[in-house]
Amino acid sequence: MAAPKVVIIAGDLVEQDVDAIVNAANNDLLLGGGVAGAIRSRGGPAIQRECDAHGPVKVGDAAITGGGELSARYVIHAASMQLGGRTTAETLRSSMDHVFRLAHEHRVRTIAIPAVGTGIAGFPMDECAHVMADCMDRAVAGGWQPEEIRFVLFGDGARSAFEEAFRGREK
Repeated sequence: MAAPKVVIIAGDLVEQDVDAIVNAANNDLLLGGGVAGAIRSRGGPAIQRECDAHGPVKVGDAAITGGGELSARYVIHAASMQLGGRTTAETLRSSMDHVFRLAHEHRVRTIAIPAVGTGIAGFPMDECAHVMADCMDRAVAGGWQPEEIRFVLFGDGARSAFEEAFRGREK
C-alpha cells in the first residue's frame, strides 16, 4: 500500500479539481461565510438543499453532499462547531475522523481540505495542522488509500504552519 501524496498549498479551495472538498461547517450545516460561503457561491443552491436534508448533525460529526456546480463530486462538511461557536481540539479531531471515514466509504481518491476551524471559529492554525495530520495518519493506517490529500490554505502563514506540522512526519 503506497502512502498518499500530501500536498500543501496556498490557494482557492473551490477551484480544486478533486473528488471531494471539505467544508469548515457548523453543525446546522448552514453555508454562511468563509469557506462555507465560497462553497455556497460557487457550488450553487443544490449543496445547501442537501445540507438542509442532512442537518443538523452533532458537533464533531460530518455529512457528505454532492458538489453542485463545483468540479468536486462531493463536499464533506466537517461540523467542528455550533453556529457562532468555537472549534476545540476535540471537535476538530472528531469531525475530521468522520470526514476521512466518509471519504473512505465513498471511495474518495483525491481530497482538498482547508484549515477547518481556524477562521471565525478561532482555532489556532498550528494546532489545527497537527490535529489534521494525526487524523490523516489514523485514516490511512485504518485502510483508506487515497491518491492525494491536498491541504488548500488561505495565505502563506497557514501554508507554513502546515508544512511545519507535516515536516516532522516524513519517514
